[in-house]
Amino acid sequence: MNTRTASARSRPAGCCRSIKTLAPLPEKQSKRYQRLFKALGDPTRMEILRMIAAQENPLCVCDLVTHFNLSQSTISHHLKSLRDAGLLTVSRAGIWSVCEIDPQARSLLADVPVLI
Repeated sequence: MNTRTASARSRPAGCCRSIKTLAPLPEKQSKRYQRLFKALGDPTRMEILRMIAAQENPLCVCDLVTHFNLSQSTISHHLKSLRDAGLLTVSRAGIWSVCEIDPQARSLLADVPVLI
């Protein structure tokens, strides 16, 4: 049995307005933001990114392994997610892998306010 009264179902005056419609994001841009937010949604990846961004020079993966007390394979997995999101570059320095913030990452992050 419906116990709601007519007044409970009616909306207050001025409550409902027409909403502003937005053009959908282009698929490529939408996918890019999805990868970005997925990568940054993990607390460890967020801290890895912050750690790398704070350095003046590229950071060796072995330093991240030591700092975060995680296995090399786990760190590599996180770095791959950050790299796939366009936030990092990883390169070889002899036998070592070093990572740094992708030069375009700051512009990618600067574009985020377009979404809100």
